[in-house]
Amino acid sequence: MTTIMTTISRRKFTAASAATALSYSQIPGANDRVRIGYIGLGNRGDQVHDGFLEHGDQQTAAICDLKDDYMDLAARKSRGTPARYKDYRKLIESKDVDAVAIATPDHWHALMFVEACRAGKDVYVEKPLSLTVAEGRKMVDVAAETKRVTQVGIHRRSAKFLQEAAELVRGGGLGHVTVAKGWHVMNEWPVGIGNPPDGPPPNEEEWDRWLGPAPKVPYNSNRTFYNFRWFYNYSGGQLTNFGVHYMDMLRWCLGKDAPIAVTAMGGKYAMRDNREIPDTLEVLWQFEGGSMVVFSQYNANAAPSNAQNSEMEIRGTKATMYLHGNRWEVVPEQNRDQPRPVRTPIGREDQRAQERKVRASGVEPRTVKGSADTAFHARNFLDCVKSRAKCNCDVLTGHRSTAATLIGNIALKTKSYLEWDGKTEKFTNNAAANRYLSYQYRAPYKL
Repeated sequence: MTTIMTTISRRKFTAASAATALSYSQIPGANDRVRIGYIGLGNRGDQVHDGFLEHGDQQTAAICDLKDDYMDLAARKSRGTPARYKDYRKLIESKDVDAVAIATPDHWHALMFVEACRAGKDVYVEKPLSLTVAEGRKMVDVAAETKRVTQVGIHRRSAKFLQEAAELVRGGGLGHVTVAKGWHVMNEWPVGIGNPPDGPPPNEEEWDRWLGPAPKVPYNSNRTFYNFRWFYNYSGGQLTNFGVHYMDMLRWCLGKDAPIAVTAMGGKYAMRDNREIPDTLEVLWQFEGGSMVVFSQYNANAAPSNAQNSEMEIRGTKATMYLHGNRWEVVPEQNRDQPRPVRTPIGREDQRAQERKVRASGVEPRTVKGSADTAFHARNFLDCVKSRAKCNCDVLTGHRSTAATLIGNIALKTKSYLEWDGKTEKFTNNAAANRYLSYQYRAPYKL
């Protein structure tokens, strides 16, 4: 399988990158290495492979993709000569593989994950974990049943500076958080991903294998490689692509497992391409205890999301935290000492004096810098494979964050305000919406 555009990924292979992959200060013995099989080597798969190559105790034992040039690139980066497969099942069956790293399109994650666990392999799987809530729950159950070590590629969980941010918010450092937001902002107008016509696939067998459990539809170049994210048969769109990262970080900071309600509005308002997902979207989740999370997707306008141009913001009664890719900052609030005075035509000067009676919240401004490189997440997985400890973003953690975004898509499709039971993973006020929690796989595929 593959998740890349027809051009080689942004991390192009060079002699310098080969040297990095091979110049370890200490190369562990063969018995200390974790032998990993990589399924899906385009774009994000290439980046995940790079993250693991930073560590001398991983061995690229096997690689699998439908495209030979992606496997060629991965093989050149690897130490030794990995086994090559077109059929992921052969890789999973291999006795020379201890763990698998799955970076295929979303609609393949569940099948590959479940088969790998049942074959006795530990699993690193890219986000979003699944295409549906039911798939994610199955993955959680099978991982528990087979006692496999699992890591979902929500890599912020392994960033030390973000662990500190989450601890600060959960500890009340911002006061009571009433709203937390994340943005995906870019301008793709007017052509977006383009509008290529349907037509015969370059290779009928390869197209069928790429579709896998998804419905059989006419070939369209936008439905493959990187652009699959714009079609619901293979992805939840930018709400699950970027939104899972934001939901996970904000849910982590709030210390909550699941929302209690969700609603959404949006659509394809401006684009002239053949996408199915919105170019403009607002999703709102309600969490118990009086907190709201918002995801905003603006893809027809690239103006900054706020004055700080942050990816996320968390607004508390005492301070606001702005989160960027490599830093976060805390900006204190000013709190009132007494009730706000009632405005009347008499005594306006006294009222203004009263309104100025505010006090510092007691929170100190802070700026903390750091890195959320995938290599840290890979390191955590390798350590846990050896120790059998729980990873920073195990499958249950990844499922909870993915499920929250998936029900946002259901709210949009059903044009509903949906009440959610996080324990039963069902909607309690709209039985019809529950049918979107799963889908029927195309024969002969079964989960």
